[in-house]
Amino acid sequence: MRLLFVCTGNICRSPTADAVARRRAADAGLDWHVDSAGTGGWHAGEAPDPRATAAGAGRGYDLSVVQAREVDPADFRRFDHIIAMDGSHLRFLRRMPGAKGGARLSLMMDWAGEPGVEVPDPYYGGDDGFDDVLDMIERAVVGLISDLGPNPGAGPDQSKG
Repeated sequence: MRLLFVCTGNICRSPTADAVARRRAADAGLDWHVDSAGTGGWHAGEAPDPRATAAGAGRGYDLSVVQAREVDPADFRRFDHIIAMDGSHLRFLRRMPGAKGGARLSLMMDWAGEPGVEVPDPYYGGDDGFDDVLDMIERAVVGLISDLGPNPGAGPDQSKG
């Protein structure tokens, strides 16, 4: 299974999802390839936000291996699922060249059984926002593993919506 998580700058939400999914999949014995990207390249090459890194480390997730990058049209061929953190990311992805084929598109919280709920951007808020985001992402990753794990199903599919 190949998963790509997408947010705006790839320094808060998507690297958090990357780290949570990577560790939870490994803990479940799943050989998944997990990555993250941003809709823009403003932070390309940078490490995740220190507040996201600290929140993740507090729960045993390693965000230090993530380096920000911009989503690429080739990602639609490289990944099975591209998972957006909010509706603006999903709309952006749907308009990208290559979006019509390959990877299935969905919102992160659809995997937690919370259709249409967006993972909020914690960047301009306090440290507690990063913990709230982590709570949401952990719930969604439980659903990802349940739906795509050893006996994978289709899971949420927003590619036609």
